Amino acid sequence: MAETEDFLGQEPHPVDDDLFKEPMKKRRRSDRDQRFRAFPSVEQSALKEYERLESRTRRVLSNTYQKLIQSVFLDDSIPNGVKYLINRLLALIEKPSLDPIYIGLFGSTGAGKSSLINAIIQQDMLLPVSGESICTSCIVQVSSGCCEQYEAKIHLLSDQEWKEELKNLTRLLHRAEEPSGEEEDAWGRDDAVEEAVWKLQLFYGNGAEGKNYEELLRAKPKGKIPTSRVITLKAEEAGELSVKLDPYIRTQRRGWDGESAETHIWPLIKLVEVTLPKSELIPEGVVLVDIPGTGDFNSKRDEMWKKTIDKCSVIWVISDIERVSGGRAHEDLLNESIKACQRGFCRDVALVVTKTDKLHLLEYLRERKVGNQAIQSQREAVLERNTVIKLQRNKMLKEKLKSKLPADLKILEASELVYTVSAQEYWQQGLLAEEETEIPKLREYIRRRLLDKKRRMVTTYVTEAFGLLLLTDSFNCAENLQNEYSHVSVLRRFVEEKIQLLERSIDQCFAHIERPLQEGVRDARTAYRRLLGACLVRSKGNQGFHQTLKAVCLKNGIYASRTLARIDLNEAITQPIYDRIDPVFGGIFSRSGKPTDGLALMPHIDAFKHSLQEKMTEIGIRNGWKYDSYKRSFLIQEISAILGGLEGHILRKRRRIYESLTTSVQSDLKPCYEEAAQITGKKACERMKDVIRRGVDRQVAEGMFERAQQRMQHQFQQLKNGITEKVKGSIATMLTLASSQGDGLYKELADVKSEYKEMEKLHRSLREVAENAVLRRGMQDFLLRMSPSKAPPPSRFNS
Repeated sequence: MAETEDFLGQEPHPVDDDLFKEPMKKRRRSDRDQRFRAFPSVEQSALKEYERLESRTRRVLSNTYQKLIQSVFLDDSIPNGVKYLINRLLALIEKPSLDPIYIGLFGSTGAGKSSLINAIIQQDMLLPVSGESICTSCIVQVSSGCCEQYEAKIHLLSDQEWKEELKNLTRLLHRAEEPSGEEEDAWGRDDAVEEAVWKLQLFYGNGAEGKNYEELLRAKPKGKIPTSRVITLKAEEAGELSVKLDPYIRTQRRGWDGESAETHIWPLIKLVEVTLPKSELIPEGVVLVDIPGTGDFNSKRDEMWKKTIDKCSVIWVISDIERVSGGRAHEDLLNESIKACQRGFCRDVALVVTKTDKLHLLEYLRERKVGNQAIQSQREAVLERNTVIKLQRNKMLKEKLKSKLPADLKILEASELVYTVSAQEYWQQGLLAEEETEIPKLREYIRRRLLDKKRRMVTTYVTEAFGLLLLTDSFNCAENLQNEYSHVSVLRRFVEEKIQLLERSIDQCFAHIERPLQEGVRDARTAYRRLLGACLVRSKGNQGFHQTLKAVCLKNGIYASRTLARIDLNEAITQPIYDRIDPVFGGIFSRSGKPTDGLALMPHIDAFKHSLQEKMTEIGIRNGWKYDSYKRSFLIQEISAILGGLEGHILRKRRRIYESLTTSVQSDLKPCYEEAAQITGKKACERMKDVIRRGVDRQVAEGMFERAQQRMQHQFQQLKNGITEKVKGSIATMLTLASSQGDGLYKELADVKSEYKEMEKLHRSLREVAENAVLRRGMQDFLLRMSPSKAPPPSRFNS
């Protein structure tokens, strides 16, 4: 999700002279079939039909591409229209079958994320688990593929990234004057200092914490670091890979005198990718991501933490049964997940409550407030509590989502936002049946989401390919095209008028954010001292906070620790603005809505698209556009492709717009953070706080929040300019295909009638495949309803 000014993703109108590139080779049938092993037979049938449609479409496109290349191979000059066709064909041939679906498991220390992943993939101990301490110390991605072995890739910080962290660690530990009294005690208790000392000792050995930055640069690390900065592990069995992988992703205990090479390079690890061979439970195309709850002190790892959250289309907030009822950490996780819906690709958030088998029966019965029916066993108590938690938390989560997100978002229509799971009972089944652990329900959710995405992808792919074949075949029409498109100038004038209307509509759409921004700025000016004070005050005073605050300043107002709640001063003091703009911001970028509502952006773009398509049809009918209706159909569809490509760009720009408030505030406060970070000696903690308070006061008085408002509005303006420039350029290129004037756009090409007829059949097959899928699904649901329920397991707890 790199942020660029350019449009990433598919470009529907390139004109590239490198026309003779070989398309990528097709995937072998045996490899393709392995992708379906995770699905029941009914869903397998639907997927195979979609795969067949996609495969045959790629074959038709490849044949057409080869014919076109052969027909122009000896030409001195190739008309632009033919270049356009060839490049579009190649782009479609090489288009990936399916972008991965990232499902983020986002939770605090010990919440059970790794245990849940192990249960979902049916590998009891692949990822390290522990009931008492932090286990997974970095982002871990788990997916399945067509490889024959279990494989893990451990990605390390680059040399430059480690040097940046090393500089911050040594600055954090440096003391120009020795503290005394209370601050000496605070030094020994400080979490930030303990972690810095621990990392340096692990990487360089005992005594490293006493050396300065230059000395450590010359020091030799205890572990061997590969020049590629990637370590690859392979194994025939999951247990074998687990043993090899364990030292890299398990949090190393402080004070443990381990001597393995793996342990010594642990501070460098930023990402681990695990690939399973041909899993029957997790389909290829799905990536489960274990995301630590607070980010990281290292800038690169912290940036990766944010981007990983933002690229997830699904986020499961993981909370164990004993923490789900409240606490700041749990609320922070929910808030971060909702922000991912605002700024990233996330469209689905759910709460997954883990360890639901943990229940003290006598205590539960004493505190029980629901139900008149007597509880006869531990199992009944667990199931009753699960039901109550689902009802309560589902209502609370839906209300929280409604307060932050646009009302038409599909997630708000979901009947189930809470899952109650038990990984331990999934394996033991001494208390609950497998279905009652809800692990199978999560797997079904994953399968259905992938199946739906595959259906939408293939439908779009086949339709787009059909349009290209329509145009390619129409190039060989015998009739004179010169006068047929005299109406193109009329269409160009119409497009210019509609683009001006689109610009005004976008301005009106973005104007909805102005008032909430102004109100938010007013609220922030009123509340910033209280919010800042809450971040700077600890229940034990300055004890254990001195160096943590210094770490906050070194990282420009942000500190992420594996054991403490994330601290972000910039976000804290801008929260009143976000509280005001969140519902409107989400509404602007909502996919639903009507142009008459004025709020959502995409309906305005859709209205622009439909007006162009209707005008093209009208002109075609009025001017006797008969034999060349295929070309008209292509141009109408190409408008959809051009404007459809805007959505990905808008999503990517949305993150930059949303974060512009905190980015602006952080930039303005950077001088005071730098000043505070230099403070050492007696009363350093209070002096740092004073510098921060005075610096924030000064910046607020000078218009810090107003500047943040202006920068967000400027980002909106840049987005509008990017949309209109893209539309102008793309449609201008497309309209040249509708005119034979100029540089000789058309020429006689190879006969592609057989490919066109084949593509026409595939296009008709789309409806048939969809109908078959509905029938199969209905039959499967009927059989499930008619089948007897699975009996609960016998248990020693039943009495």
